[in-house]
Amino acid sequence: MAYTTINKSTDYFNTKIYTGDGTNSHAITGVGFQPDWTWIKDRDDTSSHLLTDAVRGATKGLKTNGNDGESTGDTNLKSFDSDGFTVGSSGRNNQNGASNVSWNWKANGAGSANTDGSINTTATSANTTAGFSISKYTGTGSSATIGHGLAASPNIVLIKMISSTDDWSFQTSALGYSKYLVLNGTGSAPNTSGALVSSVSSTTVTVDGNAYVNSSGATYVMYCFSEKSGYSKFGTYTGNGSTDGTFIYTGFKPTFVIFKRSSGTGGWIIHDNKRSESNGGNSLRKYLVAQTSGSEGTNDYFTIDTLSNGFKLKSTDGESNQSGQTYIYMAFGQSIVGSNNIPATAR
Repeated sequence: MAYTTINKSTDYFNTKIYTGDGTNSHAITGVGFQPDWTWIKDRDDTSSHLLTDAVRGATKGLKTNGNDGESTGDTNLKSFDSDGFTVGSSGRNNQNGASNVSWNWKANGAGSANTDGSINTTATSANTTAGFSISKYTGTGSSATIGHGLAASPNIVLIKMISSTDDWSFQTSALGYSKYLVLNGTGSAPNTSGALVSSVSSTTVTVDGNAYVNSSGATYVMYCFSEKSGYSKFGTYTGNGSTDGTFIYTGFKPTFVIFKRSSGTGGWIIHDNKRSESNGGNSLRKYLVAQTSGSEGTNDYFTIDTLSNGFKLKSTDGESNQSGQTYIYMAFGQSIVGSNNIPATAR
């Protein structure tokens, strides 16, 4: 029987929807904690995604719909606050009257240097309870190890060069670290003779000298996730091509899901329970796509139903549930916690 140390998932991850007011100091509250990684998207127009974190600094932005390096500007995100964050006047995340969604994760503040690997990180912010860490480091150009601070082997490693232009590298233990995906692209997971991240341990991530992850003198940010029972689940599923689609067991009711076809081309489809549409909030039809700046879509192509112990695909579309195709996913949510912190998956 699996145990959970997380009785309230919203202490570590929460989705917050807010309406922009166009001012240069718009405080967003109600997140429930001071976030350390915030991902914002304007739902109404084609503004770029905005990703900021406490290690790089609130005013340092990245986007998933491109391979640009880090940008700096206090008209985007200005600060991380005790119950949320403050945005500036940028139309990217605070257009007057526009609806925005923010996805927020808790690490451990600005962090401090990690010396577990052959590369000492500038700072690593690690939340071992929630299985999430943020690290900033400078590349060496040859095989190296980097400390992640999780005290458990990560299941997801996401790396982006921030000092210049290069693609996002996404690797998961579910596919094996011989394969990678590009978060700002739609391509399938190629086999790589020289893997970007070649292996992980409970203390470090091993990277090769590829520019995606370790160019000499370049600066990078690395986000690592390890699974936590009753709160997070990362894996793969195989499509069945039916509107009564594949069921993916997570052990909790998902409140956030991102999935992508890895055996072929396909977008990074993002759902959350705050933008749900029907079936008592359990059927999620409203979606955003990580690799494009497109506004929120609503159709049946990517619909999922969330259940007490997982989610089910409700479409035959090739980007979500084509028969025989492989898809990767990340899910966060909340189990129904019974006695002795044992997740209960049925009422």
